[in-house]
Amino acid sequence: MNTQYSILGSGPVGRTLAGLFARAGIDVQIANSRGPESLAAITAELGRHVVPATLEHALEADIMFLAVGFMQVESVAMKLPDWTGKIVVDVTNALQPAEVGETKLRGLLSSEINAGFMPGAKLVKAFNHLPVHRLGTNPPASGQRQVVFVSSNDADASTTIAALVARLGFASVELGRLDQGGAALHVPDGKQGGLLFQNLVKLD
Repeated sequence: MNTQYSILGSGPVGRTLAGLFARAGIDVQIANSRGPESLAAITAELGRHVVPATLEHALEADIMFLAVGFMQVESVAMKLPDWTGKIVVDVTNALQPAEVGETKLRGLLSSEINAGFMPGAKLVKAFNHLPVHRLGTNPPASGQRQVVFVSSNDADASTTIAALVARLGFASVELGRLDQGGAALHVPDGKQGGLLFQNLVKLD
């Protein structure tokens, strides 16, 4: 059975991720709160591998990319009553205190908060460390690929997403648990993690 992929959100992050799938020739659904009709321009531009879907249908995928704003995550999570077994790639960032609003992180990382909204899901932090317009834009060079960092409390899910990162044309670097190596992809206690905005390459 083929793995089904979906992107939840069609803003700049979602559109960029969809473009990465299209470039790699991997089918992916893309959904937003406004319905498939609103995605016509994106799917027409990116081609047959990017399929417009309702949010409800996109939530049936095996692996989902969370490409909405940090403050919208809870409302998306409420659309699916049971997240058991799903792999969720968290691309969100909570970079400024103003973006957190009334949500209290309680000393937790933003991805830990998001995981709490989706009990049973295997959450993986990835594709969030660069401004979205820089993802996949490094000039091609022989023997090197742009790095995407991967972090999760579930080792198997981390390995699965690391393999997908490679299929999408990047080099994966696995960092381990969210609260350990993965903290460098967050803004703990208002301090920018050391891997945010680092555009690195890895030699093959």
